[in-house]
Amino acid sequence: MQGLPFYLVTLSHDRWEEALACARNLPPDALPELRLDLFPSEDPEALVTGLKRRCLVSCRRISEGGRWPDEDEEGRLAHLLKALPGRPRWLDLEWDLPVPPALQAARSHVRLLRSVHVGPGIFDLEDRLQSLPEGDAWKWVGVATRLGDAGRLRAPLAWARDHGLRLSAFLMGPKGIASRAMQAAWGGAFTYAAPDDGPPAAPGQLPLATLRAWRCARLHAGHGLCGVLGEPVLHSRGPAFHNERFQRAFKDLVYLPLPCAEAGEAIEAMEPLGLLGLSLTAPLKEALPEALGLAGPLNTLWRRAPGAPWQGANTDADAFGQALSHMTPGPVLVLGSGGVARTSLAVLETSGRSALQASRRKPASPEAVAAFAPIGVVQATSLGMEPGDPAPFPDLLTAAQPTLRWAVEWIYKEDTAFAVWARGAGLTLVDGAGLFTAQAEAQSRCFIAGCGGAE
Repeated sequence: MQGLPFYLVTLSHDRWEEALACARNLPPDALPELRLDLFPSEDPEALVTGLKRRCLVSCRRISEGGRWPDEDEEGRLAHLLKALPGRPRWLDLEWDLPVPPALQAARSHVRLLRSVHVGPGIFDLEDRLQSLPEGDAWKWVGVATRLGDAGRLRAPLAWARDHGLRLSAFLMGPKGIASRAMQAAWGGAFTYAAPDDGPPAAPGQLPLATLRAWRCARLHAGHGLCGVLGEPVLHSRGPAFHNERFQRAFKDLVYLPLPCAEAGEAIEAMEPLGLLGLSLTAPLKEALPEALGLAGPLNTLWRRAPGAPWQGANTDADAFGQALSHMTPGPVLVLGSGGVARTSLAVLETSGRSALQASRRKPASPEAVAAFAPIGVVQATSLGMEPGDPAPFPDLLTAAQPTLRWAVEWIYKEDTAFAVWARGAGLTLVDGAGLFTAQAEAQSRCFIAGCGGAE
């Protein structure tokens, strides 16, 4: 019998025909997970036959994120065992259940994965590893409520690796993404992925193409963890940008989205996750450096090794300064009051340009803006992060428009309302994508030169 590949891809499609087409196109390092609870009206044996036996069969209860009613446990197990005549490569049976006689009789040709899903706040993996049920591989799944929770899995995963156990242990939810992506580095034998053409089957599950682009199967214990820290960050271009550069530089680092909105929670996660390099975004550009004793605002932190002191830089300032050097001189209207606005104001002051700041905390009237006669406008608010966000302070933009020559948009999503307004007004626009590339290039250089490997 063949072993278990590193990637298990849950067939989460609405229609079986779509799921089958996806399964047939998977690469050799990915095995489809056939969730019978997602296709309850289909014959399990026929589904396995359609996959030519190459699958892991499971059937999840509602309480475990599946669709099979919890109160029909007898029916669920009976439906799961209907897959056995199709001779699937693997079958998933819950950790605490006895092996049914029909499954025991098929053990010569069906490998057994034992799985358990636990609730938020439960971390009983180390105890469970001391009394393993019969099986060929084991899966433990919890729930991440804080960013540092994933770090609690590193020691048991390393123990399992050292004892030759085929184990995967990860946490569901956005704050658990690191546990999914770092499985191989931490000692895990496999991880779960969403199909590239279908929805995730569980919170925090990432597409197969994303995990393969990050080379998650090739990560080893010497890989260090970097990431973008803030909220929201799941949309970030950072992972695609930095991971490509780490790979090109043969640097044992991986870069992930790390959702976190509080400086205290971020600091709590640094040592458990072994964080080495961080891109800071809202709302942490000021709060986290201050909590670490560094002068902010900063958007880049790095250190040589876990436990070493942090160093910081503001590559946002460098990127904005480069863009500003090509712009018509004159007064500048700055919209916003957060870390990006402070960075913009500092660069403008250094360059000798006068600036007028307008925000909800520091309002300005249209009359004051018109009298200021700005040549440029900098959009440094958070508006534009979400679909449908309007342009900020439309009355101020209208007042400034007669004298404006250029505009800067810090949000790097395409076609924000502000960017659309600036183009429509005929202004020279420095968009967020351009600023992102400039500042991220400098960040990558900091990470590659300044970060070592894992401890």
